[in-house]
Amino acid sequence: MTTRARLRPSAERASPLQLAVTTALEDMKAVNVRVLDVRGLTDIIDTMVIASGNSDRHVRSIAERVLEKAKAAGFRSLGTEGARDGEWVLVDLQDILVHVMLPRVREFYRLEGLWDGGPVAVSAPEPVLSRTSARRPRRSR
Repeated sequence: MTTRARLRPSAERASPLQLAVTTALEDMKAVNVRVLDVRGLTDIIDTMVIASGNSDRHVRSIAERVLEKAKAAGFRSLGTEGARDGEWVLVDLQDILVHVMLPRVREFYRLEGLWDGGPVAVSAPEPVLSRTSARRPRRSR
């Protein structure tokens, strides 16, 4: 199996939509912003942007600013999910998918490992034995 190296889009090669998204994230002081080129992994989108916010209100505000900047740049959103709860807001901008999450949610789902091609160490949960399953079966008399 051969893998090809994926180059990260530089500022000069970034699309106007990607520039609008990253500008919005910088304006709202999003934390730990990662831009992933996923063209070789899926046909649905070209770029995935993952960022964190410090609180649920911050996460919602970041997502709203991304929508505003994209609209101002002339791009339309296909939809937004999770804005009500604010733990994880997904903004679909056709070619770019923006995930804005709380740090604990981001750590739990580890999207960077799934989409960046790096190894993801996921430990399987320990099986929980109920009291009834832990007992020996009764013998029939």
